[in-house]
Amino acid sequence: MATVPDSRLLACWVPDWPVVAAAAAAQIPVQHPAAVFLANRVVACSARARSFGVARGMRRRDAQSRCPDLAVLAHDGNRDASLFEAVASTVETHAPGIEVVRPGIVAVPAAGAASYAGSEQALAELLVDHVSAAAGVECQVGVADGVFAAILAARSGMFVEPGQSPVFLAPRSLSELDQPGSGRAELVGTLNRLGLRTLGDFARLPERAVASRFGQEAVTAHRLARGVSVWPLSRRRPPPELAVEKRFDPILDRVDATAFAAKALGSTLHVSLAERGLACAQLAISATTETGQTYTRTWRAAEPLTAQGISDRVRWQIDGWLLRRTAEDRPSSGIEVLRLEPVETVSGGSLQMAFPAAGSRPDADERAARALGRVQGMLGPDAVFTATLGGGRGPGEQVRLIPWGAPREAPGDPAAPWPGRLPAPSPATVPPVPWAAAVRGVSGELVGWTSRGRLTEAPAVVTVTDRPPRRVARWAGPWPAGKPWCGGGDSQAVRVQVVLAEDEPGNGEIALLLNGNLSGSVLQWTVEGLYD
Repeated sequence: MATVPDSRLLACWVPDWPVVAAAAAAQIPVQHPAAVFLANRVVACSARARSFGVARGMRRRDAQSRCPDLAVLAHDGNRDASLFEAVASTVETHAPGIEVVRPGIVAVPAAGAASYAGSEQALAELLVDHVSAAAGVECQVGVADGVFAAILAARSGMFVEPGQSPVFLAPRSLSELDQPGSGRAELVGTLNRLGLRTLGDFARLPERAVASRFGQEAVTAHRLARGVSVWPLSRRRPPPELAVEKRFDPILDRVDATAFAAKALGSTLHVSLAERGLACAQLAISATTETGQTYTRTWRAAEPLTAQGISDRVRWQIDGWLLRRTAEDRPSSGIEVLRLEPVETVSGGSLQMAFPAAGSRPDADERAARALGRVQGMLGPDAVFTATLGGGRGPGEQVRLIPWGAPREAPGDPAAPWPGRLPAPSPATVPPVPWAAAVRGVSGELVGWTSRGRLTEAPAVVTVTDRPPRRVARWAGPWPAGKPWCGGGDSQAVRVQVVLAEDEPGNGEIALLLNGNLSGSVLQWTVEGLYD
């Protein structure tokens, strides 16, 4: 059986859900024509109403003139969401890790559930049958790469082949971007007036041109039209009954006793989640002492936690509480109640090992991860960090520190257009606080720049902090640092790359990234980075 890519998403769509929910609440027969109105306009209508010519966006008077027997129903988002929970729960029974995109549409990663059911088609048939039997409504299922493509596939009942989402989306109308609640009606109207009719027409435009002309919301819509997923699934918060709690008698006041308690309670939680096809991705550990003190710590995990992983974190955390450095920080008595609550869960299929790598990877990474986790248990989750690349213009902005175990998702998209971004290569060393510097020309004056982005004179000598000045051997730039050239303003900044000549034997050339900042009439230069 072919492997289903992790980006594959299954969408389950209940047609005309606002009408279905409103008619059920008003006890109106399914076959009766009905429409939901907001601000005197149709926001949803039944298939029977459409057969009379009623359409979304139509005024109430026009709709009733076409269908005199039309049932007029009021829009109620809370009603739609609460009634849809029955459908969402039914889907979650067979495909854990769902996200309710909006009332009427639920999305779920297809990989694990499809493997369990045998295929994507078998999973779709299973969901259609069970939603009909348990919730009493008809639904359609589609599978594609990304949420947007999966939703459109569900409306057609299609299974888009992996990697073919852009081809599937290209001929579809541009109006598909105006999903309920998206607020893209004005953007779609503007694009239509420019002669664009399909998603493929929009997708062929350069992203930079879209960003400069329309802004960030249009860039998001452009990526949807290209089949690029910009809606990662938000993991569904598990119900409170999945939490496990244990009261200890005698109380836990010794480190050696925590190992047994942690293993038993961690295994209980893991088994409870596994029975529902889930695994823990974020774990909250709470402890209450005999004297009523309460301690809580949430552990974030980039990968789903195994039974051993849960037990280790519980043990480390209790050890950290009992072995705090000062008496004021330690609990005044032993731990009487211990509670574990899965804050976030994912599909249990995420725990499956990648077979091609099985046996070929040494356990050094696992040992290092356990050691770092132990340090977190003693010092706190925000005491251990790893670096990841993110979006930004300067080198200091592009590298972000992420707490160990947290999802490695830095703010900002590195692939997004960043006007004024530092050109490659980036410096190898970025000081936490930029070093003060002075850049002078052959005249001895500080080098500045014009509104057209040209230096007032070539850099000749650079002085860094209190070190002796060094001659500039080569230089490049300037480039705008964050702001495009604007011909004025209170603050402008530039970047210049320089290579400083050897000043004494053994002290060879060095390459620096310099940042010049002009605020009012004050000109300042700093060293932003050091190249190897």
